[in-house]
Amino acid sequence: MTLSIAHLGPPGTYTEQAAVFYVNWLTKSTGVEARLCPYPTIPQSLYAVADGQAHLAVVPVENSIEGSVTTTMDTLWQLDNLRIQLALVLPIAHTLISCASNLDKIKTVYSHPQALAQCQGWLERFLPDVQIIPSNSTTEALQRLEQETTTAAIASSRAAQLYNLPILASGINDNLENFTRFWVVSQGEMDTGYQATKAPASHTSLAFSMPANTPGALVKPLQIFAQLGINLSRIESRPTKRSLGEYLFFMDLEADAKEAQMQSALAELTTHTEILKILGAYNVLPIATLN
Repeated sequence: MTLSIAHLGPPGTYTEQAAVFYVNWLTKSTGVEARLCPYPTIPQSLYAVADGQAHLAVVPVENSIEGSVTTTMDTLWQLDNLRIQLALVLPIAHTLISCASNLDKIKTVYSHPQALAQCQGWLERFLPDVQIIPSNSTTEALQRLEQETTTAAIASSRAAQLYNLPILASGINDNLENFTRFWVVSQGEMDTGYQATKAPASHTSLAFSMPANTPGALVKPLQIFAQLGINLSRIESRPTKRSLGEYLFFMDLEADAKEAQMQSALAELTTHTEILKILGAYNVLPIATLN
């Protein structure tokens, strides 16, 4: 069977790069073949898996400079049948791609909002007067650059090579220690290659809403994990979109959901939450491991 893997396109995005590394590793580890299926937006790639159009999706979830990719989190909350199977960590190095002869000629810069935010300091220093326009992906605007010589895009050096476009500046992200974490997501449980190692999951991600916004409401869930010695590596709130001041909470825990201690914590957590969703138990692979 050939697995279909949905990801944010067009070709050349960082998400595609993470997906390519994952496919190569998966093939070496299990012999399973896979094909990449680009989608215009992150939610569409997740809905493709939820609707059975693709077996897996690779989606960005968190960047070390700019923080969480909220559209990923919001969509996962909406889709009950998806589970995180694996996390990939990719180093990110942004470049400014343009057919302009120099920086002074550039009037407009396109890129994904995350990439623009990760390069905000550089843009303010070297291109303070340009128009910044967000796009669905880092590569969406690349095909227009040859016709619009005053336009630039922020994307990877790999994208510049794929589209045969010149790079005006390299390493323009505000922090050279720039990493993005991606999740490999499927319907229910699926062998994503790492299961062959028999290693227990190192992380569990979950999300929950509270029955009421009362003093100390969040303290009780946090105390459950603290008392059991389970470390939280991330916690973040997102609006429920029902009314102002109502929030969902997303947590990453350094433990396997199948362990007895975690099972006990989750059972107690249900008594303090309105809706509790286990998004998945998984391991984290740095991209260097996949080369």
